[in-house]
Amino acid sequence: MTIDCRDKHALAAFWCALLGTSVRGELGQYLGLHPTEEGHPRLVFQQVEEPVAGRSRAHLDLESEDVEADAARAVELGATVVEDVADFGVTWKVLRDPEGNLFCLVPTG
Repeated sequence: MTIDCRDKHALAAFWCALLGTSVRGELGQYLGLHPTEEGHPRLVFQQVEEPVAGRSRAHLDLESEDVEADAARAVELGATVVEDVADFGVTWKVLRDPEGNLFCLVPTG
């Protein structure tokens, strides 16, 4: 999955710390991370000039065994909590990464 960003190095550092992975490589405006597990998708950051505007059409849902603890950790790394959602009998958190890209922390299962 490719995510547009203004600073690929800073955003990659945030996501590496959050996901426990590392940078796989860099080529031109692209910087890719190693997948978190074999067979899982990997993130690629494409540096662009335009800032995030409005809500993006895609976002990541990350499974969490402890949504509150993982949200607190994400905030320590530079994310912001947008809202708590309770729907369909499930509660999860919507956050923004340091560049404003949305992602959700959802309970495992």
